[in-house]
Amino acid sequence: MEQTARLSGKPSYLVGIFMHYNPMWGLHHAFPHEILLGLGKRLAELGGDFVLFPEAWLRNPLNYLEHCARRGVDGAILMGVDLASAEIRNLAESKLPCLFLDEDSSSYPEDHGYFLAWDHRQGIHQAVDYLYALGHRAIGLIEGLPNTYACRRRTEAFRTRLADYGLPFRKEWVAGDDFTRESGYYAMQTILRSKERPTAVVCQSDAIAVGALSALRQAGLACPNEMSIVGYDDIEVSRHVTPALTTVRQDTVLLGRLAADTIVHGIAGGGASREQILPVSLIVRDSCSRVEYT
Repeated sequence: MEQTARLSGKPSYLVGIFMHYNPMWGLHHAFPHEILLGLGKRLAELGGDFVLFPEAWLRNPLNYLEHCARRGVDGAILMGVDLASAEIRNLAESKLPCLFLDEDSSSYPEDHGYFLAWDHRQGIHQAVDYLYALGHRAIGLIEGLPNTYACRRRTEAFRTRLADYGLPFRKEWVAGDDFTRESGYYAMQTILRSKERPTAVVCQSDAIAVGALSALRQAGLACPNEMSIVGYDDIEVSRHVTPALTTVRQDTVLLGRLAADTIVHGIAGGGASREQILPVSLIVRDSCSRVEYT
């Protein structure tokens, strides 16, 4: 495939990045920024660069192909976008190589696009398994942004893992509508208004968990003695809050580097796996404690 000489006469690549996340500043920004760190460093090693399209933040209707053509990009990487939209399908079915982060290939079974995601089922199973081993039998969930791949997969995995253990999935113990600290704060307040409280709550992001901890402190409840909390992502702040968060680690820098390798292979004419699912791991810190059960 013919490549454009952009840097000192060397063949290089310009990649367009579309990421949807809440544009209001907060802890949730750490997650996409860590992905961009790994992506940018790896692209530079490969002699390329990227352009970030901020228009995607709000998930408004967007002509992705037009934006890519205007900036002359060789390929596109997308995360958190609406895969059901006609604009995304037009991009996926075009000749422009595109990579979807944190989505799987079932979204486009006709062989369009590349897909790179974490194993959300594995992550939630590890979190629930750990809490169950500590004696927890009443476990709640604070969800992220509805209709995103990560939120759907994590909620499905949570429901099925509870069923595996014969535990109830209680709707009054499930709340939340975004991956932000504010959403975690208000969702925990909702859960605390239940007639019976869970002994542990799994949060679908570390930012959510930080907000949930704030709500617990405001209610005069101690973590982990009166409620255990598990986060998700293992962003930097998870190590420094009190108590330090037990969380599911997703290697964001690795994902960014693999994203760069995948899209460059796609631009160069192939050679990359269409779908890659990355493992995750539970990082045990101080936010969970053992409970007695009967």
